[in-house]
Amino acid sequence: MRYSYYPGCTLYNKAKDFDDSARRSCQALGIELVELPHWYCCGAIYPQSQDHKIPLIAPFRVLAKAKNEGLDLVTLCSFCYHVLKRVNYAVNNDKEKLDLLNDFLNENYRGDQKVLHLLEVLRDDVGFDRLAQYQKKDLSKLKVAPYYGCYLLRPQREIGLDDQENPMILNHFLSSLGIEVIDSPHKVECCGSYLVLVNRDATLAAVRRIIEGVKRLGAEAIATSCPLCHYNLDKFQAELKKEGLEPIPVFYFTQLLALFLGLERISFTTNKVPVEPYLREKIGDGYSG
Repeated sequence: MRYSYYPGCTLYNKAKDFDDSARRSCQALGIELVELPHWYCCGAIYPQSQDHKIPLIAPFRVLAKAKNEGLDLVTLCSFCYHVLKRVNYAVNNDKEKLDLLNDFLNENYRGDQKVLHLLEVLRDDVGFDRLAQYQKKDLSKLKVAPYYGCYLLRPQREIGLDDQENPMILNHFLSSLGIEVIDSPHKVECCGSYLVLVNRDATLAAVRRIIEGVKRLGAEAIATSCPLCHYNLDKFQAELKKEGLEPIPVFYFTQLLALFLGLERISFTTNKVPVEPYLREKIGDGYSG
């Protein structure tokens, strides 16, 4: 199994742990991730104005470059996945837009680059049911709430990863690792996203609602695929602790996969809520950080 890999900007700075655990886990599973050469930012936000073509240039060039490599393109970041999928959808449904971008960039892209999230690769190409044969650590004592957020799923017609109201792909992935999955209606609510830059109170309120909700259902940790969701859900728990709400660890789904595979020296350097005490309690001698 060989794929082009688009890490995106955040996985090279604030989410290095996400990138590292994904690369090492894929290697253990026999998945070869070939980093796209000379990649650049996807733009991070899909433009809401249908007449505005400039923000489409960067992700369009990523797609064209990936097509030249001749492999399906895999990404991890929910924002990167969202933007690349939507740009592909846009140019596939608007020939004028496709021609304009090709002419501007001197490309010959036809909108046919396949864009995958790593969860899709694990489900469809590896097979969730086959992960058990790679198990090295018992994660059955972990009680984890899957958290999807907004960008991984919406709009469903353009993204197509899963049902945007009741997604299950991350649930099924965690179950395949033997983890006790705590499903929550909060799994598709917004974490506050970029409101953190302009309205911290609104972000704090969103995080409070999510954390309180999953804890009420019995979750002891959260798993996500979005660096911004991870940042908000993790960082703002320090403020919630002052209100008497005990914090719970926030994992990238690939970190849990790395634990399951028995990889050593798994990095949690960006976590504000410590994860090691929880892992030692639940995995015991089976945990090696």
